[in-house]
Amino acid sequence: MIEEILVNHRTHETRVALVQQGAVQELQIERAASRGLVGNLYLGKVSRVLPGMQSAFVDIGLERAAFLHVADLWQSRGSASQATTGTPIEKVLFEGQPLLVQVIKDPLGTKGARLSTQVSIAGRLLVYLPHEPHIGVSQRIGDEAGRQELRDRLQKLVPAGEKGGFIIRTSAEEASEAELAADIAYLGRRWLQILEASRRSPAPSLLYQDLALTQRVLRDLATETTGQIVVDSSDALSQMNEFAAAYMPNLARRLRLHSSERPIFELHGIEQEIERALSRRVDLKSGGYLIIDQTEAMTTIDVNTGSYVGGRNFEDTIFRTNLEAAHAIARQLRLRNLGGIIVVDLIDMGEAAHREAVLLELRKATQRDRTRIGINGFTSLGLVEITRKRTRESLSRLMCEPCPLCAGKGVVKTARTICYEILREIQREAGQFNPREFRVLASQAVVDLFLEEEAQSLAALCDTIGRQVALMVETLYSQEQYDIVLL
Repeated sequence: MIEEILVNHRTHETRVALVQQGAVQELQIERAASRGLVGNLYLGKVSRVLPGMQSAFVDIGLERAAFLHVADLWQSRGSASQATTGTPIEKVLFEGQPLLVQVIKDPLGTKGARLSTQVSIAGRLLVYLPHEPHIGVSQRIGDEAGRQELRDRLQKLVPAGEKGGFIIRTSAEEASEAELAADIAYLGRRWLQILEASRRSPAPSLLYQDLALTQRVLRDLATETTGQIVVDSSDALSQMNEFAAAYMPNLARRLRLHSSERPIFELHGIEQEIERALSRRVDLKSGGYLIIDQTEAMTTIDVNTGSYVGGRNFEDTIFRTNLEAAHAIARQLRLRNLGGIIVVDLIDMGEAAHREAVLLELRKATQRDRTRIGINGFTSLGLVEITRKRTRESLSRLMCEPCPLCAGKGVVKTARTICYEILREIQREAGQFNPREFRVLASQAVVDLFLEEEAQSLAALCDTIGRQVALMVETLYSQEQYDIVLL
């Protein structure tokens, strides 16, 4: 399936859309003010060791200390990791200790970045593992004979005495020996530069930063199925051409400059797709729809038939809606970059064959997802459990913030609820103080309700406390805001 990559670049923000058959499958956004940290190498300083949690907090120069778990701690004694040696973390780390660490997860919400000391440096064809002397192959290369052939080819090219290892990326399947050797040499040079910087830099210091998004497009997104890469900035195109000429010459001819006067994302309908991706509701072509709710603990996806009645019978309608939803869910996971635990509430199906068919369709639809994903089948309650590796903020977390009116709840109290809260508070304060009058400052909706439907309730309260209650509209107040002034 031929793909098209669209790049919208400005100095403050870069946006990249991966398009297949006219539909956006993946969207990546990088902002200069909040660039992602995954892959960055730091010389950090251990700020606190927690033996009870077998973890440590490490200062890497960010607002919040980063988190290092014992399972992500590599020990220099031999090639075994801390997870296999079982040495307690307090025997390995101490407060104030300088430590070379790599970010494996960006800060999410209130959580700091997740760290590892098992370093990996990505190249175009290979991933270099300075501490792990073995050669692995990407799981996306499925042919076992081909996997072994790649291992053998690479093993012959690794310099004698090399203590590190490599992971062969899918882009290396058709690579020549010269290209593989060039990547090995490049990664070796980068590692030596990082070690040299770590010896002369104070802790905390940034030692290595991953490529900018415009370059990662070529390294990570572009494949042999990529038709063209259209860029709307001549400066960004020049940088990408330079990177492609040095590392990926076969992609240089696919780079194009966007020539239309209309903005590239507007011309291809990407702006509308982004707006839809920030909505809870996703409409299906058949008339059904999805409702997607993202919380701190998990994401839930509810499938509904809506207005679809196209099946031969009700069971057939449900089956067809669920099949269509499987493809829509796979696309939304990539487009919104949803991670962690995802629970899907498909429409109940009576036939076991239909359930298996929908599950198979969901697995097939998620095969193109580059992020590690697991589909655990139906639970006893008929829900489908999905896990997807969380590496960076989701689209909504990146572009949105909690509503200041509802504080992220998604709902606000009704005007009547606020009226009754005010009545209770006035009665409580009347028993403690002796003001001449109470003055209520509230939103227009609350004041209107007091003057109309709840006028009798307010009058009864005035009779009970023997005081007058004056109402005043405060136009800047939200529906839940109010003040009671004692005069």
